[in-house]
Amino acid sequence: MTDPARVRRHAERVRELVAQVVRTQIKDPRLGMITITDARITPDLREATVFYTVLGDTADRAATAAALDSANGLLRSTVGKALGLRHSPTLAFILDEVPEQAKHINELLDAARVADAEVQRRAAGARYAGDSQPYRLDDEDEDSADATELGDDATASVPESGELR
Repeated sequence: MTDPARVRRHAERVRELVAQVVRTQIKDPRLGMITITDARITPDLREATVFYTVLGDTADRAATAAALDSANGLLRSTVGKALGLRHSPTLAFILDEVPEQAKHINELLDAARVADAEVQRRAAGARYAGDSQPYRLDDEDEDSADATELGDDATASVPESGELR
């Protein structure tokens, strides 16, 4: 089993090497505005996955993917020589979806902010649907008056000595 720290170092080195080769040695006109964002390598150091982003539309992304596939041999040999491993890792290029997802999340947060502002605006001028005092005071006065009248009669029927009849 390979040391995880060693695997991380090799993955970082793969990312740097691929970015350098893409910037300096690949002269393919299909290659767009590309950024190598991350690289991951398996623990046996045989397969590496390189994540990239491309500035542009879908056609630019497809053209860049084709350019990377055609330059895969050059990239693999350069990475293999620089890492000094017995076997050069195979390279797989995957378009990184993180920027698009982050953009979508930001749009959702903006929409939620607008909705919250609208709720706050509506709540500022809102009033309660009923009266300011939702409980009926007139009924309470009548009920309490009835209770005192009953209470006076109830106390009159009970003898003061506590005997029950």
